[in-house]
Amino acid sequence: MPIIDYFSGFFLGLSLILAIGSQNAFVLKQGLRREHVFLICLFCAVSDALLISAGVAGFGSVTERYPHIVDIAKIAGSLFLLVYGLLSLYTSIKVSHALSTDGEVVTSLTKALLLCFGFTWLNPHVYLDTLVLVGMVSTGASSKLLFGSGAVSASFVFFFALGYGSRLLKPLFANPKAWNILDALVGILMLYLAWHLYQS
Repeated sequence: MPIIDYFSGFFLGLSLILAIGSQNAFVLKQGLRREHVFLICLFCAVSDALLISAGVAGFGSVTERYPHIVDIAKIAGSLFLLVYGLLSLYTSIKVSHALSTDGEVVTSLTKALLLCFGFTWLNPHVYLDTLVLVGMVSTGASSKLLFGSGAVSASFVFFFALGYGSRLLKPLFANPKAWNILDALVGILMLYLAWHLYQS
């Protein structure tokens, strides 16, 4: 049944983005701060949709033929994660902030989207997951269109659930110490990912 291809793509896509990573941590933080949540979630989901569509269309063969594309992304991504990680650790020590209840926007939309762009498009693993892995698995589907649609749907469901669902944690993050801990954890995660990316 062709509908099976949709759910196969959905659960594969969901399994690839469930792991805690730099992009997910950023979306979570934006959701907690209620800053540009819709546009950040939309940017992440649309980015995934473009990459998944390219992978299903057969672009995975291009990255296999020209692996230097992934190598360049790996270096750029490592540097980006290193800088952001250090900034997060600095913020966890020097800045004290509670969750704002007056709707004040601290981070500009341009800055938030640029950071989101870095976490998304400077991460070589996203190319391996979407262009190569999803692309290769889709070759076994009787309907590539349904398989790709399922994987794309998973991205939209996950990012919007993460961005808006994080608001349930609002009472916890009314405490400035909770933000300091989150910043510290994000910083450590970014530094680990930068090291892991550099070593891979």
